[in-house]
Amino acid sequence: MRFPPRTTRIGAAAALLSALVVGGTVTATSANAAADSVGSICYSALPSQAHDTLNLIAQGGPYPYSQDGVVFSNREGVLPSQASGYYHEYTVITPGSPTRGARRIVTGEQSQEDYYTSDHYATFNLVDFGC
Repeated sequence: MRFPPRTTRIGAAAALLSALVVGGTVTATSANAAADSVGSICYSALPSQAHDTLNLIAQGGPYPYSQDGVVFSNREGVLPSQASGYYHEYTVITPGSPTRGARRIVTGEQSQEDYYTSDHYATFNLVDFGC
């Protein structure tokens, strides 16, 4: 079953930029950090296991790991700052790995945005379902 496109947040880039605005100016350090760590990725470019995870999220589970669906606290500060409980994380299975591996989908609960990380939260890409 192919994952149906979810409505991604309109203006996600604008929201990211607005989160970086301090006193009417964008701080260069914050803007550079965000530019380096939050990008975008076409749905079609995701590994097939990420498609599987997105399908499970759309269906409400069941998930392969008990940690799936827990609140992602964004301790690394890579994603736009939101209230606690806004983000949730889900495992993207890594074939051959004896553990959960480093790949995750992190969802923004209210805005329906989906982020993919392949390096355990060091960088994120907003999933673009239109390509």
